[in-house]
Amino acid sequence: VCVCVCVSVTFISSLFCFSFKPLFFQFLQLNVVMSEEKKAKLFDWSEEESQKVFSYIDEHKEEYIQRLAEAVAIDSVSGEVERRPKVIEMGHWVKNWIEKLGGSVEMRDLGKHTMNGSELDLPPVVFGTYGTDKQKKTLCVYGHYDVQPAELSDGWDTEPFVLTEKDGKLYGRGSSDDKGPVLGWLWVIEAAKELGIDIPVNIKMVFEGMEESGSIGLDKLIMDEKNGFLADVDCVCISDNYWLGTTKPCVTYGLRGICYFFAEVECAAKDLHSGVFGGTTHEAMIDLVKVFDSLVDQQGNILIPGVNETVAAVTEDEKELYKPIEFTNEDYMKDNGLLGTMHDTKEGTLMHRWRFPSLSIHGIEGAFYSEGAKTVIPRKVIGKFSIRLVPDQTPDDIYAKVKKHCEEVHASLGTKTKFRLWSEHGGKPWVADTDHPNFVAGIKATEQVYGVTPDMTREGGSIPITLIFEEATEKSVMLLPMGRGDDGAHSQNEKLDVSNYINGIKLLASYIFHLKNF
Repeated sequence: VCVCVCVSVTFISSLFCFSFKPLFFQFLQLNVVMSEEKKAKLFDWSEEESQKVFSYIDEHKEEYIQRLAEAVAIDSVSGEVERRPKVIEMGHWVKNWIEKLGGSVEMRDLGKHTMNGSELDLPPVVFGTYGTDKQKKTLCVYGHYDVQPAELSDGWDTEPFVLTEKDGKLYGRGSSDDKGPVLGWLWVIEAAKELGIDIPVNIKMVFEGMEESGSIGLDKLIMDEKNGFLADVDCVCISDNYWLGTTKPCVTYGLRGICYFFAEVECAAKDLHSGVFGGTTHEAMIDLVKVFDSLVDQQGNILIPGVNETVAAVTEDEKELYKPIEFTNEDYMKDNGLLGTMHDTKEGTLMHRWRFPSLSIHGIEGAFYSEGAKTVIPRKVIGKFSIRLVPDQTPDDIYAKVKKHCEEVHASLGTKTKFRLWSEHGGKPWVADTDHPNFVAGIKATEQVYGVTPDMTREGGSIPITLIFEEATEKSVMLLPMGRGDDGAHSQNEKLDVSNYINGIKLLASYIFHLKNF
């Protein structure tokens, strides 16, 4: 899934050359129209060579699984103080493999930070390089080697840090998110090297160890390297997302952004007894609920003035992308335990999941939430909600609209409570041109490995690093997933199907070799 960051397109020797002006890249879509004949010519990979690589990958399946087991066994949980040394160990494990394969590595230090009262070293960012041929294009790949917390007592059926194969599935924390994909890039390099096949592009690798804990320091490092390590990058690929379902692969071309809000209402200096003070003073919780009620209706329509007016219109070409997608509302409800959907059609559900904004209320800090009864009037409550953004929305504009609306609603209540609203983080939405050469390579690779044209999907969530790479390199960024939609990343019993792991390595190989004439 590529983001087109080009303003002009020129044909030079039948190749695409892109020049760039620093605009809002995520909202640009170039119509780089290529005929199927031209695509086939530009992005061909010989049958003989591809079968050699694919056969090598098949023959080394058990070895790849064992190596993944080694990686999973390093419990690199970035969000736990006691496991921070394991994260650093995992970074060096990746470094050693890159060097073993003949690449060079720079371990970039990000300094220290404080977690739960402890000052900790931030895990290094692994900058790996394989190939420095100035006659070749350069691909940059991103992944992360840290994982979410996991304990057997959380409800896992197997030890989370012992890779366990069962019914064709590899269970273990990080197997799918994101150690399997990270290792996949390395095994492609190894296969080509062992077969004596020249990789058609230089490869630069950026593997971090804090993705599951906010990627602290990474944004600045990447932007600082736009004229350094990343200066010669021609395209970027990220494999850190998943298929829409469980049977059909996809290529992802869009992400929603986010604005996260905190709405604070205060009514007293301390909590109050409802039997003593109820009916005599304005209550913070009641006012907060009134504000919440003004944000969204029961069909998910955002009621804040001006928010929906900034949404880019749906084009006819865009509508066509939804038709072949393998998805049903019935499966969606069954797979996720939903009691119903707000939209009757596949297109309606997917568009409201991916390309229209949504507002969700997440919780109320300061309110009584334990079991049993407590007749308390909270002195102060903080409501938490977010809006998922889409083109052409920006965090700053949406924040201003939400703040104005909420303050006006609170003022209209005529109460004596104090109100304050703020936002602590926001991320821009992103959408790409699916006809960009980077995408064409990913699509053709999927067709070669899986024998089917991939679904072209967006993600309803946010992957902030996508925009960071786009802004730093001013080049196309694509999301090319390895795992399935039921892998359970961040959940109990995270898994990666053996077939997805092995075919995923082939997919990454095919993608790289389809960049040959990019």
